[in-house]
Amino acid sequence: MGRIKDIRPLKWTGEALLLLDQRKLPLKEEWVECKDYECVARAIEQMVVRGAPAIGVVAAYGVVLGAKEMAEKTKGYLDFKAKVELIINRLAATRPTAVNLFWALKRMRRIVEAGTDIEEIVVALETEAINIERQDVETNRKIGYYGAELLSSREVILTHCNTGALATAGYGTALGVVRAAVEMGKDITVFVDETRPYLQGARLTAWELQQEGIPYYLITDNMAGWFMSLGEVTCIIVGADRIARNGDTANKIGTYTLSVLAKEHGIPFYIAAPTSTFDLSIKSGADIPIEERSEDEVLYCHCKNCRIAPYGAKVKNPAFDVTPHENITGIITEKGVINAPNEEKVLEFFSQ
Repeated sequence: MGRIKDIRPLKWTGEALLLLDQRKLPLKEEWVECKDYECVARAIEQMVVRGAPAIGVVAAYGVVLGAKEMAEKTKGYLDFKAKVELIINRLAATRPTAVNLFWALKRMRRIVEAGTDIEEIVVALETEAINIERQDVETNRKIGYYGAELLSSREVILTHCNTGALATAGYGTALGVVRAAVEMGKDITVFVDETRPYLQGARLTAWELQQEGIPYYLITDNMAGWFMSLGEVTCIIVGADRIARNGDTANKIGTYTLSVLAKEHGIPFYIAAPTSTFDLSIKSGADIPIEERSEDEVLYCHCKNCRIAPYGAKVKNPAFDVTPHENITGIITEKGVINAPNEEKVLEFFSQ
């Protein structure tokens, strides 16, 4: 196969941030133009853009847009810094689970705190956001390489949610491993979980794989265990939104179930994520905040906007679950693989 198609979910023009509206895929390819930080914040909250790495990159550009706006409205740099801090706090409140968001905003905050000249701070913030975007793509390619090296010449990989170019600045994490393996000439087929209730697998992962000509089967979430029992799945690779220092991993709801099924059937279960997804300040997955999203995502069919549950139905809709480290074969990062992760191995990995 030739070079994999270059899919990018965002474009920075210098004056605005263009976001591929992932709510409209796969039926329409429309772009949302954000000219201010509040538009960026709403885009993150409303799932115009999603995926932990992508959220971090987009939030960084949101700070740039906000800083440019505040530079025109404030006179002194202390007032400017205070207003930019409010912008950072607004962006930080958009999605509580994805730690890449806070990682990127921390980098932007350091730029603000270190400067004294407003114009220089704005220029430095834009440079930093561009660097965060570029580094994310480079990081994903390294993750893809390390992950592909783990795979045999022929694999049937089951994945969950969307972890491709759309979830990052480009290339992808778990789906980046698939891309890298295909680029190496390996025979890869993908089983795509539809990923209820927001259908990121059916709408986004299937779209990406189809764009690139990578063979796949779309399945409902509750089919995964049956295909594992039939021996049709050889490996599972998923992404992550936050990883505790003991290796416990928060990812899209349904990931924990897959890890239990993989363990039962003796199937390797890998997490693919950049080191920025680790949160070494928390001991275990019990400390990871789990976002609860709108009940409408469960009550209504996402694409046709028609109600599928009775009026009066009570809903619980956690966006993520936590997979214990004991269920994880390895965590694939841009710096290598942490096999059979636990706290000792994770801390040793980061001390190198």
